[in-house]
Amino acid sequence: MTPAAYVKLNLDALRHNLNVARRHAPDSKVMAVIKANAYGHGLLRVAERLTDADGFAVARVDEGIRLRQAGISQRIAVMEGFTCSEELNDLINFGLDPLIHSFGQLDIIDRKSGSAGIDAWLKIDTGMNRLGFSVDEVDKVHQRLISSSLIKKPVGFITHLANADVRSDSMTLKQIDLFNKTLSGFSGPRSIANSAGILGWREALTDWVRPGIMLYGISPFPESTGGDFDLKPVMGLHSRLIAVKSVRQGETVGYGGSWVCDRPITMGVVAIGYGDGYPRQAKSGTPVLVNGKRVPMIGRVSMDMITVDLSGQDDAKPGDPVTLWGGGLPIEEVAFWSETIPYTLVCGITQRVQIVEE
Repeated sequence: MTPAAYVKLNLDALRHNLNVARRHAPDSKVMAVIKANAYGHGLLRVAERLTDADGFAVARVDEGIRLRQAGISQRIAVMEGFTCSEELNDLINFGLDPLIHSFGQLDIIDRKSGSAGIDAWLKIDTGMNRLGFSVDEVDKVHQRLISSSLIKKPVGFITHLANADVRSDSMTLKQIDLFNKTLSGFSGPRSIANSAGILGWREALTDWVRPGIMLYGISPFPESTGGDFDLKPVMGLHSRLIAVKSVRQGETVGYGGSWVCDRPITMGVVAIGYGDGYPRQAKSGTPVLVNGKRVPMIGRVSMDMITVDLSGQDDAKPGDPVTLWGGGLPIEEVAFWSETIPYTLVCGITQRVQIVEE
């Protein structure tokens, strides 16, 4: 039996999108970002499909351990690094590459004996003001790292772009310039570009690039869709009609009665809601596909259901297929109507939604 709400994954699209990243950065190695359960797509299934990636990036140590235990052999960068000696031990034992972004981490390294050797990235804060050392601290931090028997040489250097998704914003070029000037005279691999950097800023292309959202077929830029860059969507969210009924002019639909029917319509009830990860904040008018044709959502999103205006689909009936995004309905468009970003949609799919691999 087909589940009421299900995600369909086109895993072959992952490789296509990886190749798009390579076309934009032909001289760079690719570190595929698969943090947060591969942006909701499944950590292991994505890693196992992206065997051509030069390396992977995750946020936390436990994600890297899962990859190693599954037999993933490429380099794995841990973007949040470590916060205690136990996590440092895990990094060493599982061959994971931490980002070093605080003096507390350096102190933990200094207290650790042995010479197992780990690859490390020195995180430089060039304007994001989240993790990383200031440019004035880089030389001192680098000296401490290369003097440690735990750290392999050369040390890598990495930064994160804060506004790369806004192609008219001058901050990105300022960050890139600051990063390059700071590292004048230093040797070691460098990494700047995320998805927006890869697709929109040639100046950000260095030794390693870090495609994230683009791997899943989604544009990092709010004014475009993945298709604009030859990206193929990996995830589609689907359900079905469970009821069809008539609504009279003047009647309201849904919680709060916020949507008022201005003419007699045929309404469909879809088995999907915020309990499945569909955005609670989606507005009336958000596009939905019923039998492959666009219809507007009406009323508020409930935990388990949404309602749609079936005008023009007189033959619609319970059991008919519904697509919430994917299959001709870009997730970027749904995110726009929901006043959010596609990242939150793919990461928000809940456990009761079945995953179907194409």
